[in-house]
Amino acid sequence: MINLVKEEYLIALDFLPMGKATDKKSEPTVQGIGENYFSLLEVVVKKNVQVKPKDRFYIGPGKRDVVDYIKRRISYEELTSLAKDILEEVVTEIVSKNESRFVAFFNNAGPLSPRMHSLELLPGLGKKHLFSILQERKKKPFESFEDIKKRVEMLPDPKKMIVKRILQEIRNKEERHRIFVA
Repeated sequence: MINLVKEEYLIALDFLPMGKATDKKSEPTVQGIGENYFSLLEVVVKKNVQVKPKDRFYIGPGKRDVVDYIKRRISYEELTSLAKDILEEVVTEIVSKNESRFVAFFNNAGPLSPRMHSLELLPGLGKKHLFSILQERKKKPFESFEDIKKRVEMLPDPKKMIVKRILQEIRNKEERHRIFVA
């Protein structure tokens, strides 16, 4: 069993009632994504439990109602086609539900090196937007994605920027800088 103290909740991406064809044992398996660190996991669910994509369930320490055990961490390439198809939608929902956490990133992000700021890792954000964000957050911290859009001229949708970055980190295991994905 894998000891993952970080993730407490998993969002189902796909349910395989008989497991994968390549598995030695036939057991009901869910491929899912962790709610906090976007870890891709395979978990075995208890017998006679039906899981639908986007179901949320507890995988932390202690008593679990749905999950029997955490099987393993998986890579993006190991996801089923259904799991890959709904991944962006699920990540978008997680970001929307935890807006304050991601707005805090805009308020608190710092430089990675003398030449690069962590905000520049967001797709579509260059030096001009970076300086605007830094100026605006000095005046007053951002309160929402909408507030960021209003105060920073010509900025692409901040929520979409965050979602794109998370997906980029999930898909590319060679990603040098990881901001959101464990």
